Amino acid sequence: MSLISEFKEFINKGNVIDLAVAVILGAAFEKIVTSVVNDIIMPIIAFAGGFESIELLKIGPFTYGKLIAASMNFLIVAFILFLIIKAMNKAKEIKG
Repeated sequence: MSLISEFKEFINKGNVIDLAVAVILGAAFEKIVTSVVNDIIMPIIAFAGGFESIELLKIGPFTYGKLIAASMNFLIVAFILFLIIKAMNKAKEIKG
């Protein structure tokens, strides 16, 4: 089998197309989750802590608030993805 025909077979497999769709949907979903985190959750946390914005926290020239905000953003996104995958696995289990 030639390299070109092997490549065509690889591209036409469902796994590659499924992966492409997943990447596109993941990118769109990431924008939604980032907006929820940055525009709703982080302002609530900052307000509860008495700050205007978590990202503005700093000691001298070090703006450690950006690190805290990025870390919280990552944890929230990871937790939401965990819940989605857990629900999908449960649905597969129920389906049989």
